Amino acid sequence: MWWLWISTLIQVSVLACVFYYIFLFFRGTRGAQVLAGLGFFLAILIVLTQIFNLDALNWILRNLSVFLGVAVLVIFQPEIRRALAELGKQPVFSATVERRTVIDHLVETVTQLAEHRVGALIAIEREIGTRSVQETGVKLDIPVIPEVLSSIFYPHTPLHDGGVIIAGNRIMAAGCVFPLSQDAELHKTYGTRHRAAVGLSEETDAVVIVVSEETGAISVCYHAKLTSGIDAEQLKSLLSDLLLRQAGSVWRRAQEELDLTPDGIAKSDKMKQELKMDNE
Repeated sequence: MWWLWISTLIQVSVLACVFYYIFLFFRGTRGAQVLAGLGFFLAILIVLTQIFNLDALNWILRNLSVFLGVAVLVIFQPEIRRALAELGKQPVFSATVERRTVIDHLVETVTQLAEHRVGALIAIEREIGTRSVQETGVKLDIPVIPEVLSSIFYPHTPLHDGGVIIAGNRIMAAGCVFPLSQDAELHKTYGTRHRAAVGLSEETDAVVIVVSEETGAISVCYHAKLTSGIDAEQLKSLLSDLLLRQAGSVWRRAQEELDLTPDGIAKSDKMKQELKMDNE
Protein backbone atom coordinates (compact mmCIF):
# COMPACT_ATOMS: atom_id res chain seq x y z
CA MET A 1 0.00 0.00 0.00
CA TRP A 2 2.85 2.35 0.84
CA TRP A 3 4.21 2.16 -2.70
CA LEU A 4 0.85 3.49 -4.01
CA TRP A 5 1.20 6.58 -1.81
CA ILE A 6 4.78 7.12 -2.98
CA SER A 7 3.73 6.75 -6.62
CA THR A 8 0.90 9.25 -6.13
CA LEU A 9 3.22 11.70 -4.40
CA ILE A 10 5.78 11.47 -7.21
CA GLN A 11 3.13 12.02 -9.88
CA VAL A 12 1.67 15.02 -8.08
CA SER A 13 5.12 16.51 -7.56
CA VAL A 14 6.08 16.06 -11.21
CA LEU A 15 2.83 17.60 -12.45
CA ALA A 16 3.18 20.50 -10.00
CA CYS A 17 6.71 21.22 -11.25
CA VAL A 18 5.62 20.99 -14.88
CA PHE A 19 2.70 23.39 -14.45
CA TYR A 20 4.83 25.75 -12.35
CA TYR A 21 7.56 26.03 -14.99
CA ILE A 22 5.01 26.35 -17.78
CA PHE A 23 3.45 29.27 -15.91
CA LEU A 24 6.88 30.74 -15.20
CA PHE A 25 7.92 30.44 -18.84
CA PHE A 26 4.80 32.03 -20.36
CA ARG A 27 4.43 34.74 -17.69
CA GLY A 28 4.70 38.23 -19.11
CA THR A 29 4.05 37.21 -22.73
CA ARG A 30 1.05 37.63 -25.00
CA GLY A 31 0.95 33.86 -25.08
CA ALA A 32 0.15 33.89 -21.38
CA GLN A 33 -3.00 35.90 -22.03
CA VAL A 34 -4.05 33.50 -24.79
CA LEU A 35 -3.34 30.50 -22.54
CA ALA A 36 -5.34 31.99 -19.67
CA GLY A 37 -8.27 32.82 -21.95
CA LEU A 38 -8.24 29.38 -23.57
CA GLY A 39 -8.06 27.61 -20.22
CA PHE A 40 -10.91 29.70 -18.79
CA PHE A 41 -13.08 29.08 -21.86
CA LEU A 42 -12.50 25.30 -21.74
CA ALA A 43 -13.16 25.18 -18.00
CA ILE A 44 -16.53 26.93 -18.49
CA LEU A 45 -17.48 24.54 -21.27
CA ILE A 46 -16.56 21.48 -19.20
CA VAL A 47 -18.58 22.74 -16.23
CA LEU A 48 -21.60 23.45 -18.45
CA THR A 49 -21.48 20.01 -20.08
CA GLN A 50 -21.41 18.35 -16.66
CA ILE A 51 -24.20 20.46 -15.13
CA PHE A 52 -26.64 20.34 -18.04
CA ASN A 53 -25.63 16.90 -19.38
CA LEU A 54 -24.68 18.25 -22.80
CA ASP A 55 -23.55 14.95 -24.25
CA ALA A 56 -23.00 16.23 -27.78
CA LEU A 57 -20.81 19.10 -26.62
CA ASN A 58 -18.94 16.79 -24.28
CA TRP A 59 -18.25 14.41 -27.18
CA ILE A 60 -16.95 17.30 -29.32
CA LEU A 61 -14.61 18.48 -26.55
CA ARG A 62 -13.17 14.97 -26.14
CA ASN A 63 -12.55 14.59 -29.87
CA LEU A 64 -11.07 18.07 -30.24
CA SER A 65 -8.27 17.35 -27.76
CA VAL A 66 -5.83 16.38 -30.54
CA PHE A 67 -6.61 19.53 -32.52
CA LEU A 68 -6.26 21.65 -29.39
CA GLY A 69 -2.75 20.25 -28.96
CA VAL A 70 -1.87 21.34 -32.50
CA ALA A 71 -3.42 24.76 -31.85
CA VAL A 72 -1.28 25.21 -28.73
CA LEU A 73 1.85 24.37 -30.74
CA VAL A 74 0.93 26.99 -33.36
CA ILE A 75 -0.05 29.69 -30.86
CA PHE A 76 3.04 29.25 -28.69
CA GLN A 77 5.51 28.50 -31.48
CA PRO A 78 7.85 31.45 -30.61
CA GLU A 79 7.92 30.51 -26.92
CA ILE A 80 8.48 26.82 -27.65
CA ARG A 81 11.31 27.65 -30.04
CA ARG A 82 12.88 29.86 -27.39
CA ALA A 83 12.60 27.08 -24.82
CA LEU A 84 14.35 24.61 -27.11
CA ALA A 85 17.08 27.17 -27.72
CA GLU A 86 17.56 27.49 -23.95
CA LEU A 87 18.43 23.78 -23.81
CA GLY A 88 21.51 24.46 -25.92
CA LYS A 89 22.91 27.14 -23.66
CA GLN A 90 26.59 26.98 -22.79
CA PRO A 91 27.88 26.15 -19.30
CA VAL A 92 27.82 28.65 -16.44
CA PHE A 93 31.50 29.53 -16.80
CA SER A 94 31.08 30.50 -20.45
CA ALA A 95 27.93 32.45 -19.60
CA THR A 96 29.87 34.39 -16.95
CA VAL A 97 32.59 35.24 -19.46
CA GLU A 98 29.95 36.40 -21.93
CA ARG A 99 28.26 38.54 -19.27
CA ARG A 100 31.58 40.21 -18.43
CA THR A 101 31.99 41.03 -22.12
CA VAL A 102 28.49 42.50 -22.18
CA ILE A 103 29.32 44.66 -19.17
CA ASP A 104 32.47 45.97 -20.87
CA HIS A 105 30.50 46.77 -24.03
CA LEU A 106 27.81 48.52 -22.02
CA VAL A 107 30.31 50.68 -20.16
CA GLU A 108 32.03 51.59 -23.43
CA THR A 109 28.72 52.46 -25.10
CA VAL A 110 27.31 54.47 -22.21
CA THR A 111 30.57 56.40 -21.80
CA GLN A 112 30.59 57.37 -25.48
CA LEU A 113 26.95 58.44 -25.38
CA ALA A 114 27.53 60.50 -22.25
CA GLU A 115 30.53 62.29 -23.80
CA HIS A 116 28.40 63.30 -26.81
CA ARG A 117 25.32 64.00 -24.65
CA VAL A 118 23.17 61.52 -26.49
CA GLY A 119 20.17 60.42 -24.45
CA ALA A 120 19.82 56.69 -23.78
CA LEU A 121 17.66 54.26 -21.84
CA ILE A 122 18.99 50.70 -21.44
CA ALA A 123 17.48 47.95 -19.29
CA ILE A 124 19.39 44.77 -18.47
CA GLU A 125 17.07 41.91 -17.61
CA ARG A 126 17.82 39.79 -14.53
CA GLU A 127 15.49 37.18 -13.02
CA ILE A 128 12.07 38.70 -13.80
CA GLY A 129 11.17 38.57 -17.49
CA THR A 130 10.41 41.69 -19.54
CA ARG A 131 8.73 40.14 -22.58
CA SER A 132 5.58 42.24 -22.25
CA VAL A 133 7.73 45.38 -22.41
CA GLN A 134 9.78 43.99 -25.30
CA GLU A 135 6.60 43.54 -27.29
CA THR A 136 5.96 47.31 -27.18
CA GLY A 137 9.08 47.89 -29.29
CA VAL A 138 10.87 46.36 -32.25
CA LYS A 139 12.31 42.85 -31.81
CA LEU A 140 16.01 42.68 -32.71
CA ASP A 141 17.69 39.70 -31.00
CA ILE A 142 21.22 40.75 -31.95
CA PRO A 143 24.56 40.65 -30.08
CA VAL A 144 25.52 43.51 -27.77
CA ILE A 145 28.01 45.44 -29.90
CA PRO A 146 28.99 49.00 -28.83
CA GLU A 147 28.71 50.44 -32.34
CA VAL A 148 25.26 48.94 -32.89
CA LEU A 149 23.96 49.88 -29.45
CA SER A 150 25.22 53.46 -29.80
CA SER A 151 23.67 53.89 -33.23
CA ILE A 152 20.21 53.06 -31.85
CA PHE A 153 20.16 56.18 -29.68
CA TYR A 154 21.61 58.76 -32.04
CA PRO A 155 19.09 61.51 -32.93
CA HIS A 156 16.81 61.09 -35.93
CA THR A 157 17.14 57.30 -35.94
CA PRO A 158 13.79 55.46 -35.86
CA LEU A 159 14.28 53.85 -32.43
CA HIS A 160 16.16 56.54 -30.50
CA ASP A 161 13.20 57.70 -28.37
CA GLY A 162 12.42 54.34 -26.79
CA GLY A 163 14.28 52.04 -24.46
CA VAL A 164 16.53 49.07 -25.23
CA ILE A 165 16.18 45.76 -23.41
CA ILE A 166 19.15 43.41 -23.08
CA ALA A 167 18.73 39.81 -21.97
CA GLY A 168 21.83 37.68 -21.54
CA ASN A 169 24.27 38.78 -24.21
CA ARG A 170 21.60 39.86 -26.73
CA ILE A 171 19.82 43.10 -27.54
CA MET A 172 16.29 41.73 -27.53
CA ALA A 173 14.28 44.83 -28.46
CA ALA A 174 14.59 48.57 -29.06
CA GLY A 175 12.15 51.44 -29.14
CA CYS A 176 10.33 49.94 -26.17
CA VAL A 177 7.85 51.86 -24.04
CA PHE A 178 8.76 51.49 -20.37
CA PRO A 179 6.07 52.01 -17.69
CA LEU A 180 6.38 55.45 -16.08
CA SER A 181 6.71 55.76 -12.33
CA GLN A 182 3.84 57.52 -10.59
CA ASP A 183 6.11 59.00 -7.93
CA ALA A 184 5.16 62.70 -7.75
CA GLU A 185 8.65 63.73 -6.64
CA LEU A 186 10.23 62.36 -9.82
CA HIS A 187 7.99 64.55 -11.98
CA LYS A 188 9.48 67.62 -10.34
CA THR A 189 13.13 66.66 -10.81
CA TYR A 190 13.56 64.22 -13.67
CA GLY A 191 12.45 63.79 -17.26
CA THR A 192 10.64 60.99 -19.03
CA ARG A 193 13.67 58.69 -19.40
CA HIS A 194 14.43 58.74 -15.68
CA ARG A 195 10.78 58.20 -14.74
CA ALA A 196 10.61 55.30 -17.19
CA ALA A 197 13.75 53.79 -15.63
CA VAL A 198 12.22 53.96 -12.16
CA GLY A 199 8.90 52.63 -13.47
CA LEU A 200 10.47 49.53 -14.97
CA SER A 201 12.59 48.90 -11.89
CA GLU A 202 9.46 49.11 -9.74
CA GLU A 203 7.85 46.27 -11.67
CA THR A 204 10.94 44.12 -12.35
CA ASP A 205 14.42 43.51 -10.97
CA ALA A 206 16.07 44.87 -14.13
CA VAL A 207 19.05 47.20 -13.92
CA VAL A 208 18.29 50.34 -15.93
CA ILE A 209 20.93 52.76 -17.23
CA VAL A 210 19.98 56.30 -18.22
CA VAL A 211 22.09 58.88 -20.05
CA SER A 212 20.82 62.44 -19.79
CA GLU A 213 20.47 64.22 -23.12
CA GLU A 214 20.88 67.62 -21.47
CA THR A 215 23.86 67.05 -19.16
CA GLY A 216 25.34 63.74 -20.30
CA ALA A 217 25.10 62.47 -16.72
CA ILE A 218 24.95 58.70 -16.24
CA SER A 219 22.25 57.38 -13.91
CA VAL A 220 21.50 53.86 -12.73
CA CYS A 221 18.21 52.61 -11.35
CA TYR A 222 17.69 49.36 -9.46
CA HIS A 223 14.76 48.45 -7.20
CA ALA A 224 13.34 51.97 -7.75
CA LYS A 225 16.53 53.57 -6.41
CA LEU A 226 17.85 56.18 -8.83
CA THR A 227 21.15 57.99 -8.66
CA SER A 228 23.15 60.21 -10.99
CA GLY A 229 26.79 61.19 -11.30
CA ILE A 230 28.23 57.72 -11.88
CA ASP A 231 31.47 57.52 -13.84
CA ALA A 232 32.66 54.65 -16.03
CA GLU A 233 34.57 52.88 -13.26
CA GLN A 234 31.67 53.03 -10.83
CA LEU A 235 29.27 51.88 -13.55
CA LYS A 236 31.38 48.83 -14.33
CA SER A 237 31.70 47.96 -10.65
CA LEU A 238 27.97 48.31 -10.09
CA LEU A 239 26.99 46.26 -13.14
CA SER A 240 29.44 43.54 -12.12
CA ASP A 241 27.91 43.42 -8.64
CA LEU A 242 24.36 43.15 -9.92
CA LEU A 243 24.72 41.01 -13.03
CA LEU A 244 27.43 38.49 -12.17
CA ARG A 245 26.49 35.64 -9.89
CA GLN A 246 28.44 35.87 -6.66
CA ALA A 247 29.30 32.85 -4.56
CA GLY A 248 29.12 34.51 -1.15
CA SER A 249 25.59 34.60 0.26
CA VAL A 250 26.42 37.56 2.53
CA TRP A 251 27.57 39.66 -0.40
CA ARG A 252 24.58 38.50 -2.47
CA ARG A 253 22.20 39.77 0.20
CA ALA A 254 24.14 43.00 0.34
CA GLN A 255 23.60 43.41 -3.40
CA GLU A 256 19.82 43.32 -3.03
CA GLU A 257 19.93 46.24 -0.60
CA LEU A 258 22.64 48.09 -2.52
CA ASP A 259 22.79 51.83 -1.91
CA LEU A 260 22.95 53.43 -5.34
CA THR A 261 24.29 56.78 -4.20
CA PRO A 262 27.93 57.66 -5.00
CA ASP A 263 28.77 57.23 -1.31
CA GLY A 264 26.91 53.93 -1.27
CA ILE A 265 28.89 52.66 -4.26
CA ALA A 266 32.12 53.60 -2.51
CA LYS A 267 30.98 51.69 0.58
CA SER A 268 30.04 48.76 -1.67
CA ASP A 269 33.56 48.64 -3.10
CA LYS A 270 35.01 48.76 0.41
CA MET A 271 32.69 45.92 1.49
CA LYS A 272 33.85 43.75 -1.40
CA GLN A 273 37.50 44.29 -0.50
CA GLU A 274 36.82 43.33 3.13
CA LEU A 275 34.93 40.21 2.09
CA LYS A 276 37.71 39.25 -0.29
CA MET A 277 40.30 39.60 2.50
CA ASP A 278 38.13 37.47 4.83
CA ASN A 279 37.85 34.75 2.18
CA GLU A 280 41.62 34.76 1.70
